[in-house]
Amino acid sequence: MGVRSWVALCAVPGCRRGGALAFVRALRPTEVPGGAFEHGWGRSLMDRDTIACAKLVERGDADRFAAAMAAPVSARGVLFPLYAFNLEVARAPWVTQETMIAEMRLQWWRDALDEIAAGGIVRRHEVVTPLAHVLDAHGAQLLDRLVAARRWDIYRDPFEDAEHFDRYLTETSGHLMVACARSLGARDDGLFLDLGWAAGLANFLRAIPDLERQGKQPLVDARADALATLAHRGLDKLTRAKTLPSSARPAILAAWQAGPILRQAVADPQRITSGRLGLSEFSRRARLSWVALTGRL
Repeated sequence: MGVRSWVALCAVPGCRRGGALAFVRALRPTEVPGGAFEHGWGRSLMDRDTIACAKLVERGDADRFAAAMAAPVSARGVLFPLYAFNLEVARAPWVTQETMIAEMRLQWWRDALDEIAAGGIVRRHEVVTPLAHVLDAHGAQLLDRLVAARRWDIYRDPFEDAEHFDRYLTETSGHLMVACARSLGARDDGLFLDLGWAAGLANFLRAIPDLERQGKQPLVDARADALATLAHRGLDKLTRAKTLPSSARPAILAAWQAGPILRQAVADPQRITSGRLGLSEFSRRARLSWVALTGRL
């Protein structure tokens, strides 16, 4: 879907004036993910890649940037490469009107993930290089399916049916959530798929007006009762994902707005098509602070 940038300066633990650079200044060698120093990386190279990923997310995905900055410093070093990857892949279908060029951009990322999954030499790139140090082979395969699912964004064809729409949310937002959780040490893929699906649905519903302006047909069924039912499914999945391991708490921060947004959609489905889903700035800050402190969504 289209990439939207919302300004988010959140007064939450770890979010300080200075943005991405504040995160990097806080890094200590023992907190760099993936054993980078043990594998012969230089501190300056790791910092440079980490800064680049954090800046990309800060500029292009303000909500995930705020979520990452609410996480412990050591977790941010894992999350920023994953979020930067997701941002670059999400952008790829939208930066050109030429479908072949968009396909080639997505294929480039699939080739990079194949290199990571193989465990051999990985191309030097400011996002791919740190990504290779936080992903295992299974995580790389999950993200490969994420990239493949993003091919829908290139074209104006509608979803084939509800199953296709479900699969899109699972393989985009769901797989990203699972990859983040796995990189932080969690292994219960099912619960994180549910959580990612629910968060992805909330984000997708917020983007409906933008997608329609781009000529997309994003809804399988645009009737108010169908939209309310869809949002209710998201809330059900969110409820099932309540009991998540504490090690994955930094990953779930990205879903901090999902519950309130889905409840808005259930209560008044017209807010979806009119572009009125979302929280006030005060509510956003308070909600993220609560989730960061308690680990409860």
